[in-house]
Amino acid sequence: MIKISIVNYTNTLPFKWALKRSDLIGKIELHEDIPSICAQKLKFKQVDLALVPVALLAELDTYFIETDFCIGANGKVDSVKLYSQVPLNEIKTVTLDYQSKSSITLTKVLFKFFWKEGVNYIDAKPGFESDIKDTNAAVVIGDRTFSLNGKYKYEYDLAEEWKKFTGLPFVFAAWVSTEKLPVVFIQEFNSILKFGIDNILDAIDEDTSVKDLSKVQTIEYLTKRIDYNLNSEKRKALELFLSYIKQL
Repeated sequence: MIKISIVNYTNTLPFKWALKRSDLIGKIELHEDIPSICAQKLKFKQVDLALVPVALLAELDTYFIETDFCIGANGKVDSVKLYSQVPLNEIKTVTLDYQSKSSITLTKVLFKFFWKEGVNYIDAKPGFESDIKDTNAAVVIGDRTFSLNGKYKYEYDLAEEWKKFTGLPFVFAAWVSTEKLPVVFIQEFNSILKFGIDNILDAIDEDTSVKDLSKVQTIEYLTKRIDYNLNSEKRKALELFLSYIKQL
């Protein structure tokens, strides 16, 4: 039985919906985790395939991007934000969300290479969202951003900022294995993911787990903000991002 770890955020709803209604669900062991746990499970071979933050790739000796789908954005994503009460040039410290390595690494890349501002970083602990004050900003990712948007004087959408500086989309997470999986399995898995993406509205209609957004907001988020296709532009952006990581 192939073990799979998937991110348990709203943005993976089409994937989860399609997998759970497919014949494949009886042949896999599906784990739903926060991104950092997905990464940990893949890195330490606790699962065979995982939707992992792409920053993890810089730590792996061998990896295979197994599918044509990802969690990406071509501009504003709305769920990966830097929140602050002061403008960029006045920020002194940044608390980094513990849930995803890609987002905190993207923050460091933006500060060093694009914003060109020197800041100190603090590792977040649960409840850190309440410490966004004075000159301390914070990176928050995932569904928790839905209740924070509009709450602070300044908010910077990290995917939008990346697009502004590079002209490219951004890939937050990709389906990765550390050992090549059987071709037949990957073909079936790919077709299931595609079915989910092609039927997002049905997935939303049948799902009861989305609590922080209205149905209209969920539709906009999943169809206008999240971009699921791992196309050539996203692969180019991923390679660029990994090259910046080496320079941090």
